[in-house]
Order: sequence, then structure tokens, then C-alpha cells
Amino acid sequence: MHLRHATLVALLAAAFGAQSALAQSCPATGASLTYPVSKKLDQLDDYHGTKVADPYRWLEDANSAETKSWVEAQNKVTQAYLAQIPQREAIRQRLTQLWNYERYSVPYKEGGRYFYTRNDGLQNQAVLYTLKNLNDTARVLLDPNTLAADGTIALAGAAVSPDGKLLAYSTAASGSDWNEIRVRDIESGKDLEDHVKWVKFSNTAWTRDGKGFFYSRYDEPKEATKLADVNYFQKLYFHRIGTPQSQDTLVYDRPDQKEWGFGAQTSDDGRYLIITTTKGTAPKYRISYKDLAKADSKVVDLIDNFDAGYDFIDNVGTVFFFSTDRNAPRKRIVAIDVSKPAESNWKEIVPEGADTLVGADIVNNQLVLEYLKDARSVVRVTDLKGKPLREIALPGIGSVGGLQGKRGEGETFYSFTGFTNPTTIYRLNLKTGKSTVFRQPKVAFNPADYETRQQFYTSRDGTKVPMFIVSKKGIKLDGSNPTYLYGYGGFNISLTPAFSPANLAWMEMGGVYAVANLRGGGEYGEAWHQAGTKLQKQNVFDDFIGAAEWLIQNKITSPQKLAIGGGSNGGLLVGAAMTQRPELFGAALPAVGVMDMLRFHKFTIGWAWTSDYGSSENPEEFKALVKYSPLHNLKPGTCYPATMVTTADHDDRVVPAHSFKYAAAAQAAQAGAAPILIRIETKAGHGAGKPTSKQIEEVADRWGFLSRELKMGEAASTVGGAN
Repeated sequence: MHLRHATLVALLAAAFGAQSALAQSCPATGASLTYPVSKKLDQLDDYHGTKVADPYRWLEDANSAETKSWVEAQNKVTQAYLAQIPQREAIRQRLTQLWNYERYSVPYKEGGRYFYTRNDGLQNQAVLYTLKNLNDTARVLLDPNTLAADGTIALAGAAVSPDGKLLAYSTAASGSDWNEIRVRDIESGKDLEDHVKWVKFSNTAWTRDGKGFFYSRYDEPKEATKLADVNYFQKLYFHRIGTPQSQDTLVYDRPDQKEWGFGAQTSDDGRYLIITTTKGTAPKYRISYKDLAKADSKVVDLIDNFDAGYDFIDNVGTVFFFSTDRNAPRKRIVAIDVSKPAESNWKEIVPEGADTLVGADIVNNQLVLEYLKDARSVVRVTDLKGKPLREIALPGIGSVGGLQGKRGEGETFYSFTGFTNPTTIYRLNLKTGKSTVFRQPKVAFNPADYETRQQFYTSRDGTKVPMFIVSKKGIKLDGSNPTYLYGYGGFNISLTPAFSPANLAWMEMGGVYAVANLRGGGEYGEAWHQAGTKLQKQNVFDDFIGAAEWLIQNKITSPQKLAIGGGSNGGLLVGAAMTQRPELFGAALPAVGVMDMLRFHKFTIGWAWTSDYGSSENPEEFKALVKYSPLHNLKPGTCYPATMVTTADHDDRVVPAHSFKYAAAAQAAQAGAAPILIRIETKAGHGAGKPTSKQIEEVADRWGFLSRELKMGEAASTVGGAN
């Protein structure tokens, strides 16, 4: 028996309190869309005495014929709607032009060879190259575009043996988190017979002699449900080259701790295996090590609790260098002698400073340190005792990547990018401190036409929050500018300046691009992260809403011209903001979002997110979750902004059921004529490894949708015309 509509409303009201003043009837301003029927089941769950309806539970079964039919019907409605937008084709063509530029990864050196990836512009996947000398012509080592005609097999990772002879590379199909590892002979370019499967959330760490590598995997899942089943009991293995996976050696596991995960590193001198044990996504780790120079040595626990974050940098003999937030929320560098590991014997090398330490390595017997200063990169170099040597001059406001290398090498490479600076690769001579351009792309636009500024605004509780605002120079402050506000706010992840052809196209259309650095992220260290987690998660939404209010109050834009977007945890952010303040936005683009905050932990790796979110199985955390869970706070009879939900059929990080259920509920709740669409990509996942062609099509749909809903008119159809 299906729930009657009135009964569902009553149940939701009982679970979440009376409907807000925003849950009101609103007159339609145009013809409403006819959506596919989303049936409602009589599904009630009891959370600590509170009954909560879940009428769209059936959409959690992605393999059912009923769900597949629903997906097909929703895509038809969405594609028909998008096809009527006249600007979409012009946007797609301009995106293709802007995307067509060379893109390089940061080179790294191993075994006397350099390695880097390059995309010539419109290739679906970047190609891995190698060369012995930087002046040589690079040779293709691995071209993922040859692995699948449609470009849906991506290179997920690559690790070169210390002697430079073998490449262990992992691939991911259709955007799944599941990886497979193969081994290629670098000289011949041919694969060996080695094939390792059921790898997920793993790196690859070679032994010094190049005879094998360490990796992490899960037990083989059921084929039919491998994209949804929960992932527990990760194990660390050693694979010896030339042997089948069935003979791999189990190095470390904890059958008493189903949630623990294991990452492996080998020290540059080859002496030690360092095992970092994680529990969920919390940046708090256990550290163990194994002496590889001694046969049958035991794994030794160095730090045997989850009291803080510890990132292994390198070792000098028995002295291990770590960056840590132990007693330092913005991190510091410490040295631990494993022969006398008591914390009282630790030596502080670089103390915590005013800026947040986000990266460290030892190159040229120096510590190369990357900091965030108000969400922009700063690079400093010290000696191994922490004495400051220099600060590396950077081209402007932007983000740095790379800065990895060997202790005995005199050089390293890094990338620099900004909102209007295409990613440029630099070679850094650490003996002189001088940077030289290694690769610099040419993109068909003039950076001088644009400006970036950083604005601090005040959130609801008085916290100062930074926001980047990027646009063409000389915009009028009259509230008429279409604006796309982007955010994330979770899991200690920082949003820093980065170039994007998609965002450039948006600004060419006359749009303003704004990025808010919300609490929950890592921009200001662990305290900033914790301030946006669990019972304090509402701070994140308040920060985002505060950014929107600032943009409106200062006449950058107006509600009818303001769109919000974000992906994954950022999709949750968009869902929460549009349900809490629907009148504040003209459009919303929640991508691969975590929308059901009561059941997210029941799928794949979702349980690991409880460190940030909490769990509905905890009574106090349930009370907080149910107040903002996007799925459970859609109020029938409310005018919601135009919305296009995006997800993918192979997303095994945030399963598509989140977006399916949210879209069905939002379509049922919508009182006005603004569309509630869902765009479901096929043969794609959470986002990593998505082919260039699919990226361009998705962005064209996104900007096309906004051009219509924000009434951008001529500006959108003349995208690129000024250049």
C-alpha cells in the first residue's frame, strides 16, 4: 500500500518540525514540466523513536529494471529541455576551443629517467611520457586512450621502480574507484603478465631492488553489486614480479578492525616500509614501520593511536621526519628517532606558524615546505635543522603542486596555477633558488581582461571567511551580473586558485565566478576543519549562505541572477543551502551529492565519512543530521530555484541513489515552474578520469542551463566573441 501524499507530508512534518515560512504556495510563472512518475512506497524507518519516511527507497537498487526505466525517462526529459536552449551549441563550441591546449603534469625523476603526463588538448585521457634528459624528445610510455575507444579507461596511478626499469600502473574503468594494477617494461614498452585486481584507495610502493611492490586491496566483491556494497577490511599485500596475485604475501591487516585502511610507503633509502593506518576520512593516523633490511622483521607500531595527523616525509638513518598537527593545528615538522620513539624525545624541526603547512619533502638535503596563506600558496625552504633559507618567488596569487624529489637531487618541479593563469610547470634549482619555465601552455584568451580579488566577509556567528571573486574587468555593480558561487567545506580539503577552461567560458559569457573558503575545509588548519564537522556542520552552510548574501548586498549579483554549485560534499552543500534558503538563489547545480544523510554510511565507503558527518545511528548526531539532510528537508509547496542534479551510473564513491532520491523528492515538492532536472551520465563515476569529451558535454549542459534560468540572453550566445 502506497502512502497518500498528505500522510507523507504529515510524517515529514513530525520528523523535522513544522514547515518553515518558506514552505509556501507560489504562483507558476510559466508552464511546468511533466516529470516521469516516481512512485512512493510505504517505507518508514525508526530513528531513536522518530519515524522517518523514505518513499523512494526503491531507487537505491541501481540494477533493477524499474530504476533503469526511471533513469532513462528522467534523462529524456532533461535532454529534451537542454536541447531547446539556443546558446548551448555555441557554448559547447567555445568550450572545445578553450579546452584545446597542452596540459602537463609535474615531472618526477626515478632511476635516471623523467616521467610526466601530457594531454595535447582534446585527448580524452592524458598520455604518460618518459625521457632520460630534459632536452630529449619524450617517448610515449602509456597511452590510456588506446585502452578504450570511448576514453572511459583512465590511468589512476603510476609508480616507477627505483631502478627505472618497470612501471606499475593502475587503471580505472568508467570512473569506478576499483583499480587494476599491471606492470610494464619501460625499455620495451610491453606489459608483463602481472595483473593485480580489487585494488581501491591504494598507492603502490616499490621495494628498493625493484622485485615487487606493496599495495592495498579488499576481498573480491560480488560482481552484480560491486558498485554499491560497503567496503570493509582492507589489507596490505606485497606482490612479487612474475608471480600470480594468488601468491601475494599478506603484510598487514587487522581482522578486529573492519574500518581501518592501510597506506604503504617505502623510504628513499629502501630500508623501511612505512604503514599509515587510517580510520575513515579523519586526518588522524597510526604509524607503523617494518625494517626491510632484516628478513622476517615484524611490523612495529611507532604511533599507536589516532591522536593526530602524521605524514611521513623521509628518513635520515633511524630518524623519521613527519609533518604533523599534533599540538599544532596548522602543522609543524618533527623528527622521531625510531630507536628512542617516546614523544619526549621528539625534536621539533619547524614550529607551527601563522600559515597552514600543506606539503613537505626533503630535496637537496633541504626541507621544501608549501604553506597556505589565506588559501593561496607560499613556498619556503629550510635546512634539515629548520633554519630558514629562502622563500620561493611565485608569479602571483595561485596554487602550487609538486615539489617532490629525492634527498640527493638538486632539483624539483612544481606547477603554478591561478584562476586566470593556465597551469605552468617550473623547474626549481634548489642550490640557487631559481625557477625556470619547463612547460607553459598557450590558451586562446587574454588574462589581462580578467581580475581576481579576495574578499573577507562575516558569517552568521561572526567568523571571518575568505572568498575569491573572479570576473572580467570593469563589471557594473548593479546586481545584474550572473554569478556562479562554488563551495565545498569538508574533509579538510582546501579550495585554492586554479585555472579551468570551464570557468573561463563562464566569465566570457559575462558571468562572475566566486569561490568561498568555508569552514570544514583545510585552509586554516585542523581547527578550521573541525569547526565544520558533525554537530557544527551547520557552520558550513551558514558560511556559504553568508557568501551569497555578501554578493547580493554588494550588488555583484541578485537572487534571480545567482547560481550555486558544488560536487560530492559540495553537492550536499548546495542541497542544504537551497532547502534552507530557496529564495536566495536563481539556480542550483548539485553534483554527485551526499543527499541522504541518514543512510549514506550504508553504501561503499560511505561509513568512512562519519568522521566529518557523524551517523544517524548516534542519537545526538541524528538530531543534527536530520535538520539539514537535503533529502529530508524538501518541503512540499515551496518555490525552489531551477535545479539540475548531476550524477553518474558508475559512481561508487557517492552512489547515484542519493541524487535519484533527491531529484524525485524535489520534483514532487516543487510548487513553481522552475525546472527540477537530473542529468545521469553513463559509463562515468564520481569524476576522476572522466574523458575530456564527457567533461565538455557536461559543462555545456551546465552553462546552457544557467544561461536560460538566469536569463543571460545575448551574452551567453556570444561567448568568446570578445577574444
